[in-house]
Amino acid sequence: MKLGESTECVLHAVTALAQLGGEAASAGQLAEHYGVPAAYLAKQLQSLVRAGVLTATTGPRGGFRLAMPPERITLLHIVEAVDGALPFYKCNEIRQNGRGGIPSEQCLAPCGLAVRMAAAEAAWRASLAGETVADILASLPEGIPERTRALLARER
Repeated sequence: MKLGESTECVLHAVTALAQLGGEAASAGQLAEHYGVPAAYLAKQLQSLVRAGVLTATTGPRGGFRLAMPPERITLLHIVEAVDGALPFYKCNEIRQNGRGGIPSEQCLAPCGLAVRMAAAEAAWRASLAGETVADILASLPEGIPERTRALLARER
């Protein structure tokens, strides 16, 4: 499974927002903080708003905030908000095609490859569902949350 660069951007942006303790940051502030294009990040952050992970407000004190406590936001919430929840492997039953095709009466059970890919995906999703933004915050090196708050506060 290959996730896009947008996933990395929003994972970091949500982690930064969690370090702000309820304060908002604009897409521009976060984009400058991470050195990514603001319009690109804004589009991705809107997908998190639609998914209920973030809230967005307008005005001078506006911006993006977490919509729920970091303990309730899983990495899976974030990944699915940006990349979708569709399975990343689709079996097209090519085992039945071509010169080497297996007769359909021998394909009554699901394809062994499809079964194993589905199991791998379920394990991957379960792993992401078991990790929260709070877990990421707890793993940050000492002083990083304070540094993030100071840098984003300066940008307001």
